[in-house]
Amino acid sequence: MLLAIDVGNTQTVIGVYEGARLAHSWRIATVKGQTADEMRTSLRMLFMADGFEPSNVEGAVLSSVVPRLTGAWERALERMLGCRVLVCSAQAAGELFPTFYSNPAEVGADRVADFIGARMLYGAPCVVVDFGTATNIELVDADGRFAGGIIAPGVETSANALFSLASKLANTALVAPDQPLGQSTDQAVRAGIVLGEADRVDGLVERIFVQVGYRAPVVATGGLASVIAPHSRVITEVNPELTLEGLRALYEWKMQ
Repeated sequence: MLLAIDVGNTQTVIGVYEGARLAHSWRIATVKGQTADEMRTSLRMLFMADGFEPSNVEGAVLSSVVPRLTGAWERALERMLGCRVLVCSAQAAGELFPTFYSNPAEVGADRVADFIGARMLYGAPCVVVDFGTATNIELVDADGRFAGGIIAPGVETSANALFSLASKLANTALVAPDQPLGQSTDQAVRAGIVLGEADRVDGLVERIFVQVGYRAPVVATGGLASVIAPHSRVITEVNPELTLEGLRALYEWKMQ
């Protein structure tokens, strides 16, 4: 078995692979002060609850955008599993991550994994939209290269900023209303957040298409992909596990 872990600013996604099959996954809160011992304890509890045996794990691959947690996760996994941990980065990906970036090291590990997973599953060209703490939009160009991307505040990040700064607006569920013109404050806020995010993504992706001169499939991933994608005109596919798939592909390539 292979353990793939994607540590985001808000959530951490953990997947157990049996060959190419994702046998199970968990989505837990990212705790930025957590120690390696606490991580190891939490991971053991997840394994026990769902009937997985740590001794069956032969390898681990890690993507992290929280530098203070990267080393802690490495130590936790090495102590618990006794196996090598591959940390995803542009450098680790090597020729799997051809790019125009002048400094590939500044590309986040999640963006690298998304690129690898998208090119493997959907080919080139392809656009990835990752709905996380930030909304990341990346282009796999027609030649299979990472052509660049767009980074914007994520859905919940924008919503939390609105609720914290506008004292008369109450926190609301991130569910689209039936129509864009709200007949209550709650409906108006939900329209602005959910439909506004869908339209922002549509507009930015259309700008990418204009820049490169061709259109491409658009795959959405991340925790809120299933919330936003139904209201988008350009998203053609939703794959919540795309980042994990990219991590699995990276690990298998490195272990050849």
